[in-house]
Amino acid sequence: MADDSSHPPADTAPDRAVTAPQAHAALTLVATPIGNLADISPRAIAALRAASLVLCEDTRITARLCAVHNISSRLMPFHDHNEAVATPDLIARMRRGERLALVSDAGTPLVSDPGYRLVRATIDADLILTAIPGANAAVTALQLSGLPPHPFLFLGFPPARQAARLAEFTRLRAAEVAGLHATLIWYEAPHRLAETLTDLVAVFGARPAAVARELTKTFEETRRAPLPDLAAHYATTAPRGEITLLVGPAPEVRPDSAAIDAALRTALAHMSLKDAASLVAEATGTPRKAVYNRALGMMRERAP
Repeated sequence: MADDSSHPPADTAPDRAVTAPQAHAALTLVATPIGNLADISPRAIAALRAASLVLCEDTRITARLCAVHNISSRLMPFHDHNEAVATPDLIARMRRGERLALVSDAGTPLVSDPGYRLVRATIDADLILTAIPGANAAVTALQLSGLPPHPFLFLGFPPARQAARLAEFTRLRAAEVAGLHATLIWYEAPHRLAETLTDLVAVFGARPAAVARELTKTFEETRRAPLPDLAAHYATTAPRGEITLLVGPAPEVRPDSAAIDAALRTALAHMSLKDAASLVAEATGTPRKAVYNRALGMMRERAP
């Protein structure tokens, strides 16, 4: 194999796992496993060991991870209820030279988890911030779903109350009509999954969808089916574990020739043949040459 000197070798040695700028970061955001405790990188372990304080949602959950990987750093609860109050003190600690790490209970920090205020304050204080990537339930579920992976839109948790949930789904459906074409991803609590699926059917119809649960764990499951089928299944089957819910994009519907002709007639009444063809081609997703030739034919048909 040829040696490519333009690309330095990967830094994989455990004692070199935290390198600049990571070695000088005041705050390191560390992704943790979403189920299988082996799904953590050597860099993440090294960063947690090097931290003087590890901020975590639930110290009991993070303590189990630390015990498995021989991490003895001090743990501090950090969650939605104390983030605003705790942040000024944490900034002061970092200014004094302490190195902090932030984890969530599972997965990538800040993705439907606390930490944004602290990140923003760290940036505003001109302190060094870095992140060590790793597991993420939304992306893992997207890989397994069989739904189009690009683009996708992650939306956190749906509203708990039905009225607000239906309103959010209706806004998303309106955005699709306006041009949004993406796979939609939510996290959902097991006890609300059935009613959320029912509301999705009411707004999105028989859209292809998937429910992924217990990802990376012993009983991992990804169920792929149209929304009505998933709603019927979970109406009688109570799910367990962490759940990620995905809804495929609306099918792209090509306008028929009558719709293209109508658009061309309107456009030709106000602009040149070239401009009308370009406008209608872009608006309908039809090849420009085909629209131009059709517009030319329409003009010839109208000629005396």
